[in-house]
Amino acid sequence: MSSSVQLFRDQKYHELKGQCIQQRRLFEDPEFPASDESLFYQSAPPRKVEWKRPKELHILSSGCTDRNLRDLCEDPRLFVNGISSHDLHQGTLGNCWFVAACSCLALRKSLWQRVIPDFNEQEWDPKNPEKYAGIFRFRFWCFGEWTEVVVDDLLPTMDGELIYCHSNVKNEFWSALLEKAYAKLAGSYESLDGGSAADAIVDFTGAVAESIDLVQGKYGEIISEQIKLFEDLLKVHKRGGLISCYITASSGSTNEMETEMGLVIGHAYSVTAVRKLRLGERLMFSFKAEKLFMIRLRNPWGKREWNGAWSDNSEEWKKVSSSECKSLGLTLENDGEFWMTFEDWCKNFTDVDICRIVNTSYFSIHKTWEKKMMRGAWTKNSEPLLNRSGGCFDNKETFLQNPQYIFDVKKTEDKVLVSLQQEDRRKYKKEGKGDSIPIGFEIFKVEDNRSYRLHKLTVQERVATSLYINTRTVFLRRILKQGRYILIPTTYHPGIITKFILRLFTDVPSKLRELKADKPKMTCWSLLCGYPRRVTQIKIHSAEGLQKQDRSGADPYVLIKCENQNMRSPVQHDTTSAIFDTQVIFYRKNIDSPIIVQVWNSNILCDQFLGQAVLAASPSDPREQQTLRLRGRGGREAAEVPGHITVKVFSSDDLVEL
Repeated sequence: MSSSVQLFRDQKYHELKGQCIQQRRLFEDPEFPASDESLFYQSAPPRKVEWKRPKELHILSSGCTDRNLRDLCEDPRLFVNGISSHDLHQGTLGNCWFVAACSCLALRKSLWQRVIPDFNEQEWDPKNPEKYAGIFRFRFWCFGEWTEVVVDDLLPTMDGELIYCHSNVKNEFWSALLEKAYAKLAGSYESLDGGSAADAIVDFTGAVAESIDLVQGKYGEIISEQIKLFEDLLKVHKRGGLISCYITASSGSTNEMETEMGLVIGHAYSVTAVRKLRLGERLMFSFKAEKLFMIRLRNPWGKREWNGAWSDNSEEWKKVSSSECKSLGLTLENDGEFWMTFEDWCKNFTDVDICRIVNTSYFSIHKTWEKKMMRGAWTKNSEPLLNRSGGCFDNKETFLQNPQYIFDVKKTEDKVLVSLQQEDRRKYKKEGKGDSIPIGFEIFKVEDNRSYRLHKLTVQERVATSLYINTRTVFLRRILKQGRYILIPTTYHPGIITKFILRLFTDVPSKLRELKADKPKMTCWSLLCGYPRRVTQIKIHSAEGLQKQDRSGADPYVLIKCENQNMRSPVQHDTTSAIFDTQVIFYRKNIDSPIIVQVWNSNILCDQFLGQAVLAASPSDPREQQTLRLRGRGGREAAEVPGHITVKVFSSDDLVEL
């Protein structure tokens, strides 16, 4: 087995199966026994549940409706005619979100084969019944690691029939066994009652989940936003991503209530297709468009569908060519699957979960992302410098007492994807603590050379804030300019303890790492070479009124010198008034040595010196923004030259103040 796969409860599938075959017995899982403790922790089923293996179940023969004429399932299979999103039906458990996620998973062979490894080896073999041991295995992406879960095939039943997730093909059992493995991971079947399709998809794939509120974003009203979202979903679907959606219950409505249009409130639907429908000539006159944006959904119940425009038996389909209907895979059955226009979808649904399979392969025709993942935890400590659970930005005194992660944007600007995921709390449901904690994060543009923790917000720029929400995953997309950034993941309230994983995707390597040290380390060399006595932050906002170097002005940059360190800003082109917003920080050993800020003109052959300002940068200097005249080389009394710079300077002899 690959070393990258963890074993849940340290159960080794091949070893356990081998023992069962050798001893001629069927596997019974001691870690998830066929008993009430595996079924529920609070709400017992209405009647006694019997645990049966597939061959002990009663099924109706094809075409038969009389329940008294049921036969035993003599030919159980993992799959019958492959795997399909139509295979699944929900059962009595309130886990439509899990079934919707399975429907999405069934659309992607490369994804489900990872969840159901070596499926041919696991399949029932009628020719070799002695190889059947009643044991199966599934893999889930648990908190950053692929984890293998082993289960027996004793399934919960009433009256000889499955009561939870099952297939519409009576002798097919992949969905029921997958659900059992997922319930084992969560602690019980009842722990799956109520959840998020996005969470299940992430557990199946390791995808990056993004949740969008269609009402708040006014996607049903603003056509331009609607078009952008459609193109995004089309791209996600084409590149192997998985999408689900639902309608949040509002005042006056309750979960599982049906709308006038046939949609079920509080119910997760899987998106099975996103397409541009080519319209025939007769439709051209009506819609004045060449293509219609369409989306196909599936109800996990396998019935009850949308009854509006473009529903299965609506008039609109009669005007679409039979070849186009065939390419869409149109079926006019009450099978739970139906088409809608994207506009109707935006107006009728309230929330969509988008799960992106972020491409990190170098051998791909599509955009490749650089991925970095960090594991962390919010932990409590009474000592402020050691506390790592400071709460959100509103907690001014403690906010910076959270874990801090630094990364670099190397390009002029780069699109950055951030996913913050807290640990799965379903396993704590038995203790009444199963709800996700409200989490989020902040991103600050910081000094280009910062390598120690941030203790006070002064010159730093707050560039991005995620939603704070009690979901397992919080996601953000942003375009960031070149520079160094600190990302601070937080719980909403201070003092909360839990683990998290942070994933960052960028176009070029970001060097994401945690900042742990508060200040430079004292070493033996410090005794010989000296230890910093003062910390100084500088922000160079702009340089204005510079001397022209050619017809278009100049190509200025700033060079900041402190002791033996030099920091340089990016070059600004064709201007004599440049905005830099460059930040630097220095830990200074010789506090009498000034800091020199020089302005240079970039040139192919030789850069030209345009002027400088000399800063004492002592703690008593003013901390507000100041404008300084540029002077020639030399000290503070050197001759003035054209131009001035606007700066902010902060200094402290307490190395952990800034």
